[in-house]
Amino acid sequence: MRLTVVGCAGSFPGPESAASCYLVQADDGTGRTWNLVLDLGSGAFGALQRYVEPDAIDAVGLSHLHPDHMADVSGLYVYLKYSPEPLARRQVTVHGPFGTASRLGEAYGLEPGESLGDHLAVHAWQPGRPVRVGPMTVVPVAVEHPLPAYGVRVSGPAEDDAGRTVTLAYTGDTDACAGLDDLAQGVDVLLAEAAFLEGRDTVRGIHLTGRRAGEAAERGGVGRLVVTHVPAWYDPEDAVSEARALFSGPVLGAYPGMVVAL
Repeated sequence: MRLTVVGCAGSFPGPESAASCYLVQADDGTGRTWNLVLDLGSGAFGALQRYVEPDAIDAVGLSHLHPDHMADVSGLYVYLKYSPEPLARRQVTVHGPFGTASRLGEAYGLEPGESLGDHLAVHAWQPGRPVRVGPMTVVPVAVEHPLPAYGVRVSGPAEDDAGRTVTLAYTGDTDACAGLDDLAQGVDVLLAEAAFLEGRDTVRGIHLTGRRAGEAAERGGVGRLVVTHVPAWYDPEDAVSEARALFSGPVLGAYPGMVVAL
């Protein structure tokens, strides 16, 4: 299993990166590569096409319904509906919080009587209920954010040994909470947002800081921590430094095109 960072800018696209989007891939026993996209935020659909053809996407998982995590699903819908080229598929499965179908329809601006369903098969996350995407198992975990939000644990075959199972956890947007600790417990890689900076952003219940991401990684016994979702007005290295002060393992800062093998 491997993670490619497509977009990692926090809250809005930055000059160097699209908003949140992460491609998780795993090969099954026949050698077929399965493609799971976690979030498809503003500006991300264009960058995503550098790494995977849109009709090869097997599933999209949306952490929550703020635009920086879901706006570019509209672009995927347009591609699947109107592409003049023959496509391997014209429908992609989308998982997200309750209300995802109506939110996506509003974002796109559906005409009366028009439905997403022919091109986006939308399903609501059920906390703790696994979803299969080829050789990967995706488990949603409710976290703390102003909108209903989920992190996910994705388990699948190790990149260097298909007989070994590895786990990636993605926090989506959250503050420290019991769900975050459940996500982080024992994972090989924790992909954690850190949109807030210690000492400056004091409001709670919205985002992590690098420090709080590092604390969660340390409590969970995480293998590696990847810090992401840092807004363009902050230096990502500040979030990384905060995390390193609390987490004894390796800490990496996400950047577009970054590949992490699990």
